[in-house]
Amino acid sequence: MDASAAVLRTEDLSVRFGGEVAVDRVSAAFFPGTLTAIVGPNGAGKTTFFNLISGQIRASAGEVWLKGARITRLSVPARARRGLGRAFQLTNLFPALTVFENVRLAVQAEARRDFRLLSLASDHHDLNARSAELLETVGLRARARFPASALSHGDQRKLEVALLLAQKPDVFMFDEPTAGMSVDEVPPVLALIAAIKRAQDKVVLLVEHKMDVIRALADRVIVLHQGRMVADGAPEAVMALPIVQDAYLGRAGDRG
Repeated sequence: MDASAAVLRTEDLSVRFGGEVAVDRVSAAFFPGTLTAIVGPNGAGKTTFFNLISGQIRASAGEVWLKGARITRLSVPARARRGLGRAFQLTNLFPALTVFENVRLAVQAEARRDFRLLSLASDHHDLNARSAELLETVGLRARARFPASALSHGDQRKLEVALLLAQKPDVFMFDEPTAGMSVDEVPPVLALIAAIKRAQDKVVLLVEHKMDVIRALADRVIVLHQGRMVADGAPEAVMALPIVQDAYLGRAGDRG
């Protein structure tokens, strides 16, 4: 694909921690309607690469571009406002607030409404309606009045997807979204991610260890090993490469 059509692009993106190179000159372009899985053994640099894109870590070298604009030096909130949405391995919720209140805060933030108006929630029917719509989308309408802390781990991940959807991002980043879930909890979350991809106007990035999840969702697989990109392409072709099998299974001297 023409790189100029990419929504998100990294260019020689690198980071060093002391003398250790954690991500080493990774260049990649990501396009709407495509779900890209980032895979590799433990310590390969997958989450660090995510952190560089979303701004949790400052790059030592290289650039990040979003919708044609360089965002390499922007803060995490500034990147989010530009259209970058990130879900983490550990859920990032307000546990004491209800499910509805968590979503409504996200909807309110996207609408740029003053947070002091939260006490007048009944006067903002559009925000309430949008919040209810998102809860319906992720299958949590019946749990709207539950504290977020009372949800199962799977339902907390659904709630996090609702918070991402509330931001209306152009890029969705999921870091091991099924980690810690029971067998029954996994399919609904994967279905939500698949629905985002089917919309065809979003970029979806996924860090995931489970090969069945990758095969079910990914259009493209990027393999990192010791911070470097060692493969990029269609899932079956990439995972069949000897260098990928060595790296993924940790037989090529992975640093852990």
